[in-house]
Amino acid sequence: MSVYTQGVIALMGVNILMALSVYAIVMADQVSLGNAGFMAIGAYTSAYLSVKLGIPIFPALLIGALAASFIGLLIGVPLLRLSGLYFVMGTFGFGEVVRTFFMVFEPTGGAYGFRGPVGATLPMIYGWVLVLIVLFWLLSRSRLGRSLDALRDDAEVASSIGLNVTLLKLGVFWLGSFTAGIAGGLYAHYMFYIESGNFHILVSAIAILCVILGGMYTFWGALLGGVIFSILPEVLRFMGGWRLSVYGSVLVLMMIFRPSGIISRQMVRNTGEWVGGIFRKASS
Repeated sequence: MSVYTQGVIALMGVNILMALSVYAIVMADQVSLGNAGFMAIGAYTSAYLSVKLGIPIFPALLIGALAASFIGLLIGVPLLRLSGLYFVMGTFGFGEVVRTFFMVFEPTGGAYGFRGPVGATLPMIYGWVLVLIVLFWLLSRSRLGRSLDALRDDAEVASSIGLNVTLLKLGVFWLGSFTAGIAGGLYAHYMFYIESGNFHILVSAIAILCVILGGMYTFWGALLGGVIFSILPEVLRFMGGWRLSVYGSVLVLMMIFRPSGIISRQMVRNTGEWVGGIFRKASS
């Protein structure tokens, strides 16, 4: 396998994790434009710990992700008092603050960037992808997952039946920031070099597009969207700057003909029933 192909596959894993980080927050009926900020915190923290303090990559990744999720809790308390466009703009502002901070923060290289973190491998990246997919799968089948479905469908009704809406929103915001922190740490350790420009607003926007395209009502949609938005730029590379026009056209067509995304909740339910029927017939 060529170095170029390995790079595409590695970035696909990072994109999947970023899409899952957005989906986690979407489960609470919120859309965040600040996940690139959490990604930056995870990337710089884990890279600094590896290079400057000699901490092995696995604990460095965990600490970086926990740092991102801790910041997520701190800003989540005031931000989750907002809703709709105000919440989106608040998370956008957070992402820009983080990017600007690392642009001027000298211990992590400032505008020159940060070099030399220990390299991550493809098995390591996709090991984390598998762990997060299993976590979201277990969450979707749990009582907590059903509570989040109720919250996303109607927050007022969810509150009236005794669900702690604020705690649920804060929990998925923590999960989303943690997942983005893992993505950032893996990105930093794979690329060997990071700068604040790697974590601009477009990174958050593309992660949102992955969820919209793949399907907003199941984590499988985020997974599929991450794969598509990783492969599509390579397939359309011959088009140069026209690629963005293709992205826009695809999204417009999706909003018209498939507003719920490629994978819908009903599709997942039907597939699960079909697979379950096969296993029941095989066991009888």
